[in-house]
Amino acid sequence: MINGFAQGLRAYFEAYQILSRLRLWKYFAIPIVLSVIIFFIIGVLSYFLSEDIGNYIANVWFSTFWPWDHGRGTIHNISNMLGAMIVILIGFIVFKYLIMALSAPFIGPISKIIEDDFTGIISEKENSSSFKLLLRGVKIAMRNLLRELLLTLPILFFGLIPVIGLFSTFLIFLLQSYFAGFGNMDPTLERHFTYKESILFVQKNKGIAIGNGFVFMLFLLIPFVGIIFIIPFSVTSATIATLKIINE
Repeated sequence: MINGFAQGLRAYFEAYQILSRLRLWKYFAIPIVLSVIIFFIIGVLSYFLSEDIGNYIANVWFSTFWPWDHGRGTIHNISNMLGAMIVILIGFIVFKYLIMALSAPFIGPISKIIEDDFTGIISEKENSSSFKLLLRGVKIAMRNLLRELLLTLPILFFGLIPVIGLFSTFLIFLLQSYFAGFGNMDPTLERHFTYKESILFVQKNKGIAIGNGFVFMLFLLIPFVGIIFIIPFSVTSATIATLKIINE
């Protein structure tokens, strides 16, 4: 798995060269615009919802365990911080899956161009229609979203325990990285494997998925610039890493 993780990271160093040589930037215009719009909408919603969620946590959850007036201010501050953390986390998750699902019809053909260049021949394995790519993107996104939430929520609550909380943040980051890398690999896998085979492929090569998604998540932490470059670099590098494994 460590080898795979390193492969997922190394592919990013090849991505810029391929993006420039094949002049792929223009093909990513729509996914980039979608990224900016979705991120802006989620950011605005997060800003307005974080305080409400914090108040809900303070009034419904903490009031049960802390009925005294003394220390109420501290409880509310902790609740607001927790509410902001939950909103940011959910915002990252929602953004990731929305952009992957909606960009699928545009990313599939780009992945095909990269594969033809990688192999040196025009592959006969064509992408499905845009509608089928969208359906598959939504299907993969819904599957992964459900699993990620089921795994993230317990880790998030364990994170409230001192010391263990330090490890939970890292675990959540790795978990998000895995599913982000999964989504980035799927446009290439779609031409080679069925839905179930693609899932097995990623599970077998989870190191590559985590390595690719790790940088994807770091891009999200870069204000504005990260949102612009996140899709071109992550999808191109995921295509390169996936093709190398398939050809082996």
